[in-house]
Amino acid sequence: MKYLFASDIHGSRGAAEQVLARYAAEGASRLILLGDLLYHGPRNDLPADYDPKAVIRLLNGAKKEILCVRGNCDAEVDQMVLGFPITADCMLLDLAGRAAFVTHGHVFNLSSLPPLKDGDLLIHGHTHVLTVQQKAGITYINPGSAALPKEGNPKSYMVWEDGLFSIKELDGTVITAYDSRI
Repeated sequence: MKYLFASDIHGSRGAAEQVLARYAAEGASRLILLGDLLYHGPRNDLPADYDPKAVIRLLNGAKKEILCVRGNCDAEVDQMVLGFPITADCMLLDLAGRAAFVTHGHVFNLSSLPPLKDGDLLIHGHTHVLTVQQKAGITYINPGSAALPKEGNPKSYMVWEDGLFSIKELDGTVITAYDSRI
C-alpha cells in the first residue's frame, strides 16, 4: 500500500495539477487530502493560478482515488460540487500497525492532542509548514502546503509506503524522511 498526502491546495489549479501528476508518478493507491481544497481564506494570500472551478474539475476527475478531511476553509457548500466526501473532521488509518489520526489541524494539533497512545501518529496540514517531530510519545507529521507554503518551505506533499514517510517538493525531490518502523 502506498499513500500520497497533500494539504492546503486553496483553489490553486497549478497545485492541484501538480499533486495529481505526483500521485500518478508515485503510483500511489490513495490520495489523502488534508483539507482546505478550494478557497484561500482571509489570512492567506491569493495563490498562484487561483481557479477553484478548475480544482473542482481536477479533483472530481480523481474522486475514486481520494480520501479527505475537512479543513477550516472548507464549507458544506463545497460538498455540493465535489464528488467525494469532504466533511469528516478526522479519519483513522492503520499504517503498518501504527494508528494514525489524520485531520486538518485546526481542531486537533500539537496544542490540542486527540486521544492517542504512545507510538501513535498525528498527521495534519493547516500550518503550511512541513515537519516531523516527536511530542508526548506520539509522532507528528505535516506534509506542508501544495500551494501556499510558509516559513520559507517549498510547495510539498508526502508519500507513505511500508512505514516510510517521505516529504517531497512538488517535483518529487525528497526534503525529509521518517522511518516509522524504527
